[in-house]
Amino acid sequence: MIRGLFGRSGAKPALPEERGPLACAIGGALQLDTLSLQAALAGGEPAMEPPEGGVFIVSAIGTARLDGANELTRYYDDEGRILQVIAPFGGGRETMSDLSLYRGWDSVVPAGTSDWARWTGRDGLIGAPSYDADGLEYARYWGDGDGHTDLVEFTETVDDGERRRDIHQRCMLYARPIGSVDEMLLINIETELGAAARREGSAIEFMIGYGLGAADVQRV
Repeated sequence: MIRGLFGRSGAKPALPEERGPLACAIGGALQLDTLSLQAALAGGEPAMEPPEGGVFIVSAIGTARLDGANELTRYYDDEGRILQVIAPFGGGRETMSDLSLYRGWDSVVPAGTSDWARWTGRDGLIGAPSYDADGLEYARYWGDGDGHTDLVEFTETVDDGERRRDIHQRCMLYARPIGSVDEMLLINIETELGAAARREGSAIEFMIGYGLGAADVQRV
């Protein structure tokens, strides 16, 4: 009777929730195999050192509904890397339509309203058909035609195991061929929703990424 009131002796704590198509929990580990990617980049000049393989410890997970069918899942680590997955809502590994590894490259904090307009305005740098990143020319990957394209917007809910944050994202994807693969340049503007966060302002983040195969990422 007493055991029934106060719980069973030696009961095991609940396991962390496995999330997203890669079925990994916060604090869980994924093994990255980038040998094929490094071989594909051989002979080219990537913007950064090619990503190394090894263990990827998930420190936070973000999710966002992209449309009526697809969901974006981002697995973050403490080294500034993101494993990004696009798959149907609730789908598993076999349903993934995109699996990419991104890493932070640079950031810019616009000085004021006019500077923001130069970056994100109607004819701003982000959304133009091409983007020159210090002499590296990237072609716009999203949007058709030769004119300016609006940034893609969505709200991502990011959970680090202690708190959840809703972050409004405005982004545009560019790409250029390196070796036999595309090097992706993701230009992203994050604004954490909430009065205190809005007062802190935003920065423009530049991330370099490459596509991976499903077999390149395994649970540990």
